[in-house]
Amino acid sequence: MAINRIKALKFKNLKPTEKEQLIPDGGNLYIRVRPVNQGGSISFRFFYRFEGKQKWLTLKADNLPAARAERDSYTQMLKEGIDPNLEAKLKIERAKQQQLAEQEAITKLAARVTVRDLFVRWRDTDLLKRKDVKEIIRMFEKDVLPVLGGLFVEDVRKGHITQVIDLLKQRDAVHSARNILKLMRQMFRFAVDRDIIEFDPTASLSVVRLTTAPTERDRTLSETEIRALARQMPDANFMQSTECAVWIALSTMCRIGELSKAQWCDVNFEAKTWTIPESNSKNGKAHTIYLSDFALEQFKRLATTRQTDTWIFPNRDNSSHVCDKSIGIQIRGRQTATILSGRSKDSQALVLTGGKWTSHDLRRTGATLMGDLGISPDVIEKCLNHTEENKVKRIYQRQELKAEQAEAWKKLGDRLNLLVNMDGSNVVLLHNKAG
Repeated sequence: MAINRIKALKFKNLKPTEKEQLIPDGGNLYIRVRPVNQGGSISFRFFYRFEGKQKWLTLKADNLPAARAERDSYTQMLKEGIDPNLEAKLKIERAKQQQLAEQEAITKLAARVTVRDLFVRWRDTDLLKRKDVKEIIRMFEKDVLPVLGGLFVEDVRKGHITQVIDLLKQRDAVHSARNILKLMRQMFRFAVDRDIIEFDPTASLSVVRLTTAPTERDRTLSETEIRALARQMPDANFMQSTECAVWIALSTMCRIGELSKAQWCDVNFEAKTWTIPESNSKNGKAHTIYLSDFALEQFKRLATTRQTDTWIFPNRDNSSHVCDKSIGIQIRGRQTATILSGRSKDSQALVLTGGKWTSHDLRRTGATLMGDLGISPDVIEKCLNHTEENKVKRIYQRQELKAEQAEAWKKLGDRLNLLVNMDGSNVVLLHNKAG
């Protein structure tokens, strides 16, 4: 204790000289005094031996008590077989790595995005050219984002995905669950491709096991059902435009979505044609339909009550076309198993003997009738505006068969006119088996 006090007093009185001074303090601790011409600064050094080598270590302390404490810690390291010099370097490196890790964590935290943010980026990037973008937005806003929207993308797990699917299944919306799972998979793969997340949380989920296997519908309306449909339609409480849409869909074999977006400028009453532009066509190919007298009559009926100069099927305020699903929903609503309150007359008005039918079944029925009328499959495919699956045929067989298509639609229209508008008691039915 007395020695330390004496050394402490001596330390306070240390003065620089013309030469460097190295003053021992005990325990291998030395006080170094720089010469006058180097500023006369005072520092502390620790001398030790490690693995047979003599080593010096400059201490960080700026006063004698701190230097002694630092010396004692290094002495303990030596007893434990640790090289103080190496440990000092490692400590500096560990501090750097910790700083880098903290900075990386801060950067990652700032860059975290929620599922809603991801959906917006996916929508504005990958969904721009999809024709069903409005429907996808509706599905996500209704069923996905209320559950996942606030979660950070990297925190989403399989359990969150199955929660969305299970809620849909509880509503008996199994097919919607299947479609939404496939869409969520596309969105999370988009995130993986852009390094937003490392793993897709939907990757190990089976669409079939979690939802349902895809079903291929083959429902067609028989000619008996078509005649029944004509008799029952007046009791369906449809607007005239919806009734016309049913007959146009059947007689032209168009898709309901294409019909919903139709504009008056697309119909040429003199040439008896309706052109579906690329922007409305499912396969992105413009399609000209040669209207039969039966189909043309439906467009003329629509023209007598036209509400805008643009849209054939306008929405409520005439600002755009009617929703793609509107016509299908109206058809489905007239085939309910239970009578709905306030709709006792029309909720079962379109029930047919072959079972439930959809707007898309009208397209399939028209194609089937064409086949029964002897139209060649190649011409029917052209009328349906299908893309040829065979690559060689698609490249080399580019004939449009316009005259053949016009004749096919005429035959279909004549047959429908016979079934719908005339006394069919003596008509020989061609297609009378409900699909």
